Amino acid sequence: MAYDLHLHSVLSDGTQTVDELVREVAATGLTGFALTDHDTTVGWARAQELAGELELDFLPGMEVSCATAGLSVHLLSYCHDPRNEALLAEIAKARDSRLTRAQKMVELISRDYPITWESVQQWVGEGATVGRPHIADALVEAGVVATRSDAFASLLTPHGGYYVPHYAVHPVDAVRLVRDAGGVPVMAHPRARSRGKVASVELIEEMIDAGLAGLEIYHRDNSPEDRNVLLEIARQHDLLVTGSSDYHGTGKPNVLGENTTNAQAIQRIRELSSFSQ
Repeated sequence: MAYDLHLHSVLSDGTQTVDELVREVAATGLTGFALTDHDTTVGWARAQELAGELELDFLPGMEVSCATAGLSVHLLSYCHDPRNEALLAEIAKARDSRLTRAQKMVELISRDYPITWESVQQWVGEGATVGRPHIADALVEAGVVATRSDAFASLLTPHGGYYVPHYAVHPVDAVRLVRDAGGVPVMAHPRARSRGKVASVELIEEMIDAGLAGLEIYHRDNSPEDRNVLLEIARQHDLLVTGSSDYHGTGKPNVLGENTTNAQAIQRIRELSSFSQ
C-alpha cells in the first residue's frame, strides 16, 4: 500500500503527459499517487479518469511556489477546492510573474548562448507556464549543457548571472490559503540543501502555527541527519510524515516511487481535508 505523493507532468515542468505519467505509475505497482504540478490543477480530471481505469488511488494535489527573504519554499496542497477564488488568484499571480521572469531570463541568456524564446517554448506542455526547466531544456538542445541538472547548477542558479526573481506568496500565507480552500498543506523537501538556503526551524514552526499539516521527510534532498530533525518536529507537533519521489520524468534523476507514503497517512490526509469532492 505505497503512494508517491509528488509527481509532475508536462503541465508544469515534467517531461511526460498525464497519460504517460499515470501509466508509468501503474507499471511500478504503486497503490496510488498524487499529481502535484506547479500552481495548477488542470491535470486532475484526466489523472482521476485514468487512475480509475487502471485501478489506482488518486490524490489531487498541487505544488505552490512560495518565498520569503530570498528563500524559496515549496508547499504541497492536497485535496483542496480547485475553484477557491483566493487560492486561484494567488497562483495566477505566480504564473504571470513566472512567465515575465522567463522572458527576461531568455533575453539575457540569448546574448551569450544560442537559444531563443521560440526554442524554449517548444518544450512547454499545452496549458503550462514557461519556467526555468524549459529554459534548461533549450540549453541542452543547443549543446550548451548536457542535462537539466547541469543547467540548474550553472547558468540558471541565482549566482549564474542570468537569474531573475519572480513573485511568490509567503509560505505562512500559502498555508492559510490552502487551509481556507479545504486543503491539506504539506511542506515539500524542507531540507533540500542542494538547492540553496533552507527554511529555519522557526519558519517551519510559523507555518505549523498557521495550519501546516505535514512534512515531506522521505525525499532524496533531505539528508539522514536532517530527516531526524524533521521527524522530531513532526513528532512534537503531530504532523503528517510523507515520502515522495518529486518525479519529473527525464527532467531530473529522481526515480518514480523511490520514496513513498503509506496508506495510513493517505487516510489522514483525506480526513483532514474539509473539501467534499
